[in-house]
Amino acid sequence: MMAELEPIRVMTVDDHEIVTGGIRFLLLAFDDIELVGEAHSGKDALCLCDEVHPDVILMDIMMPDMNGVETTKAIREQYPDVQVLVLSSFHNGDLVHGAMQAGAVGYLLKGVPMDELAEAIRAAKAGRHTLAQEAVQALVESAGSPRKLGDDLSDRERDVLALLVLGKSNAEIAEQLVISLPTVKSHVSQVLSKLGVANRAAAASLAVKHNLVPP
Repeated sequence: MMAELEPIRVMTVDDHEIVTGGIRFLLLAFDDIELVGEAHSGKDALCLCDEVHPDVILMDIMMPDMNGVETTKAIREQYPDVQVLVLSSFHNGDLVHGAMQAGAVGYLLKGVPMDELAEAIRAAKAGRHTLAQEAVQALVESAGSPRKLGDDLSDRERDVLALLVLGKSNAEIAEQLVISLPTVKSHVSQVLSKLGVANRAAAASLAVKHNLVPP
């Protein structure tokens, strides 16, 4: 009688508890996949990886302290046997390219059907790549039409970025631009994504360095 295979050991890295809770619930449906750890930042992930010894890590991209690309690079350097599968809401070409350059074995979007996620985890364990169609398209577009940093920012996103440079809070931005707070949060997320940074300070620094907003 053949010995039963050990389940694939999975760890999540995401700063949103709702996301990690959803993944925790979804993975219960698969006998060959076991969730062994949940980290809520890049620094936590590096510590937890040494404790739980995952086979595959589901990695968010936009996180405080260390973003997903930086964390992926650090994990692949320290734990080369651990495969990293990015699971993100963002899929611009620079982010996808950065993640793959850092050593990620795949790039999926949050909201992927659970069966597809499970198959991607199994593929990652075997060292096979999995890319969402949107991620592939983003790579193709970024390769075919190289852009200057910030060229894809909308006028409104530039307005928001200019106020970020001034250190304005979301509430202050909403008041000054006469838009709702959820709209501001959405614009800020898009700005961070398009600039490929993890936080407001980094966005402001890039904006000043590359003259993305008026002085």
